[in-house]
Amino acid sequence: MEITTEKDSNYNNLEKMSVREVLENINREDKSVPLAVEKAIPQIEKLAEVVADRMKKGGRLFYIGAGTSGRLGVVDASECPPTFGVPFDMVVGLIAGGDTAIRKAVEFAEDDMEQAWEDLKEYALDENDVIVGIAASGTTPYVIGGLRMANEYGLATGCIVCNTGSPVAAEAQYPVEVVVGPEFVTGSTRMKAGTAQKLVLNMLSTTVMIQLGRVRGNKMVDMQLTNHKLYHRGVRMVMSETGADEATAAALLEKHGSVRKAVASVLVSK
Repeated sequence: MEITTEKDSNYNNLEKMSVREVLENINREDKSVPLAVEKAIPQIEKLAEVVADRMKKGGRLFYIGAGTSGRLGVVDASECPPTFGVPFDMVVGLIAGGDTAIRKAVEFAEDDMEQAWEDLKEYALDENDVIVGIAASGTTPYVIGGLRMANEYGLATGCIVCNTGSPVAAEAQYPVEVVVGPEFVTGSTRMKAGTAQKLVLNMLSTTVMIQLGRVRGNKMVDMQLTNHKLYHRGVRMVMSETGADEATAAALLEKHGSVRKAVASVLVSK
């Protein structure tokens, strides 16, 4: 396979560029990423549909990855509970090397073909769970092994990679391939590839949560009210949905504990 993420940069002598030139050239490269993601929308659609279908039946979504890819999966998973009010074990991000690797690289953790499945087994998997491997190169053994075992046990599998024809995509039933080309700094896949993966993860989890009814209109009605900003956003949402004044909306929110329940209490009474 041709590993485009490892191709030589379109730029050379980076150290001789001015700060402005470096910034402008990075930005020029970044502009190509959404266009690459757009081409993969049909693939993302298929993956989102199967994830939503399985989760409606009680399934969970698992991300497995290493390095930047693994960290992006952990970030997306960790943001679902506060954003959409889902349980913390409904979307799970697993990274090669464990939680230590979120902050500090764990040498050779990604090269263990068996560890991802060992990590996944701790969650008592069932037939409705979906495993999505994230790997910029599409060659990460940790991800390949995890997807391979998930397939053997009859689970749905997907992936997000930035090369075509990769070993990871070959193991995934629903592959998403976003080809962003060579990085500004040769091989630094935390850049364009990482941006592409983040965009796809945003699209995937948000689409699924909308399908699960976790958004009303365009509002996060199940978000957790864990700080003042979110509390005041919740008050405004209740005001918008019910026509209540600020004091009444705040009282409803404090009584019911969520925007959805506060709004429902008013609609039921009308």
